[in-house]
Amino acid sequence: MALEWVVLSYAAGAEAIMPFMSVVPFCLFLLMDIYWKYETMPSCESDSCTPTEHLRHQKSIMKSQRNALLIGAALVFYWLLYSVTHLVVKIEQLNQRVERLKNKD
Repeated sequence: MALEWVVLSYAAGAEAIMPFMSVVPFCLFLLMDIYWKYETMPSCESDSCTPTEHLRHQKSIMKSQRNALLIGAALVFYWLLYSVTHLVVKIEQLNQRVERLKNKD
């Protein structure tokens, strides 16, 4: 039974590392996309914009906001996954300590 828990904790640790390797580049890509859209955003402050340009401007803002929400959600998901994995590993280590102390006595 203990071997199963060790294997499970290592598998959970490997899973935590794999999302980290995909979440961080994904978030960086979305941040660069938001920055690029912000830098190349047309200014539609006056009446010089056509309705099509104004609509494109609004869509660009909405996509940037959506990407910001995706970044936040991805980081929160990773943090939760990391926290749970860390707790499982810590519980396993504490259980092993308790077993060793019981065996000593």
